[in-house]
This record gives sequence, C-alpha cells and structure tokens, in this order.
Amino acid sequence: MNLDRQEFGSLLRYWRDVRGVSQLDLSLDAGISQRQISFIESGRSVPGRDTVITLAQTLDVPLRERNALLLAAGYAPVYSDAPWNAQEMQSVTRALARVVRQHEPFPALVMDRHWNVLMTNEAAPRFFNRFIDMSARKGPRNMLHLLFDPHGMRPFIDDWDNVARSLLQRVYRESVGHVIDGETQHLLDELLAFPDVPRDWSTHHTQATAPVIPYGFRIDGQVLRYFSMVTSVGTPQTIAAQELRLECMFPLDDATEAWHDSLTRPAAYAP
Repeated sequence: MNLDRQEFGSLLRYWRDVRGVSQLDLSLDAGISQRQISFIESGRSVPGRDTVITLAQTLDVPLRERNALLLAAGYAPVYSDAPWNAQEMQSVTRALARVVRQHEPFPALVMDRHWNVLMTNEAAPRFFNRFIDMSARKGPRNMLHLLFDPHGMRPFIDDWDNVARSLLQRVYRESVGHVIDGETQHLLDELLAFPDVPRDWSTHHTQATAPVIPYGFRIDGQVLRYFSMVTSVGTPQTIAAQELRLECMFPLDDATEAWHDSLTRPAAYAP
C-alpha cells in the first residue's frame, strides 16, 4: 500500500472521526499534547514511529490499518500479514482445531473477517448436509452466502426476516475494529442482492425476549433452534490472528438437542 507520509494526518483525523474522539480526548488518552496532534493532522509535523503506534493503539485501530498508518508516516509495517495457515500461526491454528474437534457433536467453524470458512469440525458439514448437498457448492465457502442463497440454507431458515436482519447487523457489529472495509462492503452488497432480504435491516430492532438470538432451521416438520457463541483470539499480534473468528453452535432447547443426538447416533444393525 503506497501512501505518501503527508497523508498520515488525514488518516489520523479519519480514525478520530470513526471513534468519535476529539483532539483533546486523544491527547489525554495517548499522553501526547493536543498541539502536537494538531500539527500532525495539519501536516506540519511528522510523528515518530513510537508516536504512530501509540496513537493507533489508543484509537483501537485494527492491525491491518495500523500498518497503513505506519507506511503513511514513512515507516515499515510492524504487524505480520502472513496468511492464517502460515508457519507462524501454527500455535493458534492448532488450538482452534482442538476447540472445533472438542465441540462435537455440535457444529463449529473458523472463519476469516469476511465469513469465509477456513476450518470446521465433522459435525458442521454433517449438519448442513441434512438440508442440502454441500458437495455441490464449490469453494471457497462463505457462511453468509450459504445462509442467504435460495439454493442454499435460505429455504430452511425459520423467521427469515429477523434472522436476515440480525446477520446483517452482525457483519457491522463483529467487523474488525467495528470498521467496514471495502471487501466487507462488497459482501454486504452481494447479500442485499439476494431475493427477500428485508431493506429495513439497519434500522429495525427486535425487542429482546431471550438472552441470545436463536437461529431456527425447519426440517421434518419441526424447527430446530440453535444459538451461536463467537470467539476471537485474545491480544493478537498478527493480522491473521486478529481477523479469525471461531463460531460454535449450541442447541437452544431439549427438542433440538434430542434431534442432534439422533443425528450422531450410529444406525441400528439390521441382520
């Protein structure tokens, strides 16, 4: 990413606006004088490398964008942009693989920041294959495309309007650093292009009557209800680690758990 160092001030002002922080607030939180911040934003002063990192940390700028700030100020990137399955990520990916395995018999999957599926346990494809032929869907597999596609899971989702709204809102809520980048915006555009997507998703708020938002799937005349628990890597030091998401599905009621138990129970032997 080639940015002139004069652009650093504009980028810093952008992130202040995103976070809703004044120069004075940033000065107090970062321990840097308001005058210096003003000079930096106006282009009258070029900050040192440590100052760039301090400002980025104070504003909770995602690691990928922190590298862009460093480049704009004329410094080399600090945070590794190696892929999620690189050698340096092995300790993290092994831990995630262990977690998804231990979540059997319920579905668990690891996704990147754009909801592309990177890793699953055996329960996940076994679950979705009860509804559709997953082998007919070519990779890379995107979880949101699977749920919104009329040829995917969409026909089996109960209370579609509210589920669609909550999923679209999740894209914003769980985006890295709560910032929608260009690729995430493209994903949103693709989802909104599917039929029967409620257009009031960004302003509609369903009154909460339960501690979690359930996802219902219709099969065999019943509705299976699950909820998801989403986990991220604590204190990440690489871009890939920060952008990974682990999602684990849990049954919300006894009937769903009983159905899931029947899904994993070995078939009876017929002589």
